[in-house]
Amino acid sequence: MELDDAYANVPHIPGGAQYPARWTVAAEAFRARLSAERRAELGLPYGKGSRQAFDLFHPETTAQGLVVFVHGGYWLRFDRSYWSHLAAGPLARGWAVAMPSYDLCPEVRIADITRQISRATAVVAGRVEGRIALAGHSAGGHLVARMAVPGVLPGEVAARVSHVVPISPVSDLRPLLQTSMNEQFRLDMAAAEAESPVLMRPLPVPVTVWVGAEERPVFLDQARWLAEAWGAGHEVARGRHHFDVIEALEDPASRMVGQLLG
Repeated sequence: MELDDAYANVPHIPGGAQYPARWTVAAEAFRARLSAERRAELGLPYGKGSRQAFDLFHPETTAQGLVVFVHGGYWLRFDRSYWSHLAAGPLARGWAVAMPSYDLCPEVRIADITRQISRATAVVAGRVEGRIALAGHSAGGHLVARMAVPGVLPGEVAARVSHVVPISPVSDLRPLLQTSMNEQFRLDMAAAEAESPVLMRPLPVPVTVWVGAEERPVFLDQARWLAEAWGAGHEVARGRHHFDVIEALEDPASRMVGQLLG
């Protein structure tokens, strides 16, 4: 369809098809190390079904707060097991990190996934005290932006949110109506509008939108649209594309981690 290539990342990233395998290796090694140190709780349920579960990684001392990272994959693919290594940066700075999976389209709608991430965040918040920082990538960037909209998270959880960082988010779902993926999303215009953070007013919490400077033009647009609509911070990472922009989360000294936890 008209926008299929515009929203395709793999063909436009050198070695793009190899990234999932690389993520898997790094994530498995990270989980093995944290499990050996008794700092990983894996497969904790937050709802019904095998995908409604999260992994929780603990810092070496009492957690200063909680980071919830929500993965991407166009609401169609991947799960928490690909991304565990991205917890390294916040963990090194004393924060616990939770990574939920969620059910995928077409078995569910995007609105259902939003509700699942709200439930997951609430369940994890009951296990870790302190501030809550939310980060998500691509479709996960959409989902954490939805958490920043009044009424999506329970009030007592929303009150603890200290920063929201959508990374390369899909903030306006209306263009997806012009992609073949919509056969699986099953969006109409009303549903797309109802799930588009760019059309909503956020909670009064800090939001910083990140995107790689080398990303597809539509993702640069999507990030800018959200930053402008919300009056949010807007960071464009030089030399980064859609698949490596998230690597900053591994580095406790990175600007991304500093803003997320600040």
